[in-house]
Order: sequence, then structure tokens, then C-alpha cells
Amino acid sequence: MAVGGALAPPAPPLDPPLKAKTSTRKKQQTQLPNGLKSIDDLVTFIVDISDDCNCSICLLVHNIDGPALRDPDLQQHLARVSCCSCICLVASIDHVNAPLLWDKKMVYTQFKWSWHHVPTFVPYKVEGLFNPLILFSSGHAQTTKTALVVLQSLTPNAQSVFRVLAEFQLANEKEEGMHVSELYTKCREQFLVSSQVTLNAHLTEFKDHKLVKMRRHSDGQDCLHIPLPTNALEKLLQELV
Repeated sequence: MAVGGALAPPAPPLDPPLKAKTSTRKKQQTQLPNGLKSIDDLVTFIVDISDDCNCSICLLVHNIDGPALRDPDLQQHLARVSCCSCICLVASIDHVNAPLLWDKKMVYTQFKWSWHHVPTFVPYKVEGLFNPLILFSSGHAQTTKTALVVLQSLTPNAQSVFRVLAEFQLANEKEEGMHVSELYTKCREQFLVSSQVTLNAHLTEFKDHKLVKMRRHSDGQDCLHIPLPTNALEKLLQELV
């Protein structure tokens, strides 16, 4: 077997007594209960029986940040499974901002990642064949999911500031955007920020994550705009609890 470009030495033969003992050990078989109705039920079942499991399982997930796995619930299921003592999770990521999928609890107490930079430098010939399918299907839905993941990783105050801006945009669809001074006044009235510096810190975070764009209003002042269509923005606010 090749390991890292070198040949691994053959494994030594098993000790006869150990081999005999292993062969006579009674295998435990665990049957799935009939009441499993969802992925959450299945994950709960796996977590419950993991302490009594005598085997070791290596779960390999290629591209854990791929479009099909960016759903917050799926990521939470994977995080719970990775906590099992008998399961070792190995995953690869493709996007530089993949860690935005997880909050601090998931990173430090559930996944407990050990990071390794091991790019293959292989061209994306196969993946590139599917780019048109990705680009022309449910683009806004995917953007909404990504925005939700980012917002859930921010502080409650930051989420509330974003909601103020989003509700203004929904109520004033013909407006070019919301003036920064107007956003500050509304946030100050709701005790969300104590100073302009605090608001600027939130806005910088929003702009870094592409949640908010700054543009010039027709009156010459800077205004804020969320680059999402109305239906996508409404859905985002509904899911942002």
C-alpha cells in the first residue's frame, strides 16, 4: 500500500492467541428502531449508541462546504455525529470562507478541527462541467442560505441592525437605499447601538460578508442596500430568529 509516495512495510502477522480470541468474540449487531422518521432521529440514535460501540469509523466527507451541504441543519447533524467517540470525521473544503458555515461551538467543541493545508493543484476539469447547472438553478435560494449562515454567526445586536435595514428596504422598495444617518437614528431609538462607531463596525462586517452594499444616493449622500430580491429578503427575515 502506498502512503505519501512511499511503500508502507507489510503488517506483522497476528499473534495466534490474539487471532483466536478475536475470532471467537461475539459480534454485536445493532438494529435500527422502527420509529426513525427524520435525519434528526437517526443522528440522535447514532449519538446514543456511540458510547457502547466497539468499532472505529472514519467518516470522509469530500467538499463539506459544497452547495448540497451548506444547509445549517445538515452542518449541525454532521457536527453532532463528529462528537461520537467512535467516529473520526475527515473533510475537505473548497472555499476560503468555508469556516463561516460554523459557529464557535461547532468549531471548538463539536468538530474540533485539526487544520491541514494540502492543496492538490489539480485543475477543476470535472467540476467545471457542472458550473452552468449551478449558475442557472436556484441562485437566489443559495444566496439566501449563505446569508443566513453568515448572519447566524454574528451577534444578536448585529442581526437586529441588519433587520432594521431589511425592513426599511421591504417597506420602501422604490427607494435607492437607506441613508446611514437614518439607520443610525432608528438603531439608536431601539437601543441597538450607542454610537456611530458601533454602527460602523456592524456595517463593515456586513460589507465584508457581501450582505450590504454602499452606493451613492441621487441626493449625493451614501446609502445602504441589501443585494437581494424582495422574496429572498422576506424569506431571510423569516428564517432569521
